[in-house]
Amino acid sequence: MKIQTMPLTSQFKKIAVIGAGSWGTALAILLGNKGHSVRLWGHNPEHLYQLKKNRENRKYLQGFVFPAEIDIVSSLERAVKGIELLVMVVPSHAYRQVFEKAIPHLAEDGTIVSAVKGIENSTLMTMTAVMAEVLDREKGQSHLFQLGVLSGPSFAEEVALGVPTAVTVGFSQLETAKQVQNIFVTDTFRVYASQDVVGLEISAAVKNVIAIAAGVCDGLGYGLNTRAALITRGLAEMKRLGIALGAEEKTFSGLSGLGDLLLTCTGNLSRNRTVGLKLGAGKTLGQIKQEMTMVAEGVLTTKSLYNLARQRQIEMPILEQVYKILYEEKTCSLAVKDLLARELKVE
Repeated sequence: MKIQTMPLTSQFKKIAVIGAGSWGTALAILLGNKGHSVRLWGHNPEHLYQLKKNRENRKYLQGFVFPAEIDIVSSLERAVKGIELLVMVVPSHAYRQVFEKAIPHLAEDGTIVSAVKGIENSTLMTMTAVMAEVLDREKGQSHLFQLGVLSGPSFAEEVALGVPTAVTVGFSQLETAKQVQNIFVTDTFRVYASQDVVGLEISAAVKNVIAIAAGVCDGLGYGLNTRAALITRGLAEMKRLGIALGAEEKTFSGLSGLGDLLLTCTGNLSRNRTVGLKLGAGKTLGQIKQEMTMVAEGVLTTKSLYNLARQRQIEMPILEQVYKILYEEKTCSLAVKDLLARELKVE
């Protein structure tokens, strides 16, 4: 199915999409259908061979034929050399390693957008912070690059189908955000511009953890009252951490905050909710990982956010209980019981 597109309203760009999972593939298809020249790179040579042969990602996003504008590239150097926009769609645990290998082949300035919803475990950094640190170390000039983020309620399959979707793109420079906004926007993919990069990244990371918790509650057989309470209090935790890190409060009531939180906590296509469902049904994390073909970003992000919240002394009780379920083998039912037994508060 070909996505309906709007005419190109910004400078025609050569774009590299780094990461050939479901989300990277969906974004490459969207951009290619719009007429942009897109190079799609992934880390697995055999997978890339199949993409090139079939002109379709049968492993992660089956049923969507690649437009002619997408070039499957196995060399990271060739993927990024001479491009004008770099779209990073690599899981947070591998993000730094892939970015370090890419930057020697980048121009001395450029625009880079992260479409990843996670926090690095070892440094507790967001992906834009990781990129800035690497660029300063390797090139000594991160200030010459425009570093931003794309976030919002957007399942890959629905974006590829052309289901109406709205997301937000954020850069510290509003003019850059507007330029990238125009690159991605189509008749079915509406893009808003923001300058709150930190808020977009924190909300995108926290919502995955809350989605695991929502899945746990659903897996335990709790009802809609429970889910509504969890989403509402999860939003409070998201806002509490984000504001402490310098984010704007309004971001958390927007697409990347409340919007993505609702989608990920309730949608059947949510990998993080699926992890929670399986945990609630009694499966171990090890069993769940063996059953899933794609990364549920919230599993690793739970550890990062737990350590970040403790470092900043931010109270995040839902996050704390998800961490104990995932990493301390606490039972799901006891985690819920302990949440409900906490000291009463004023909202």
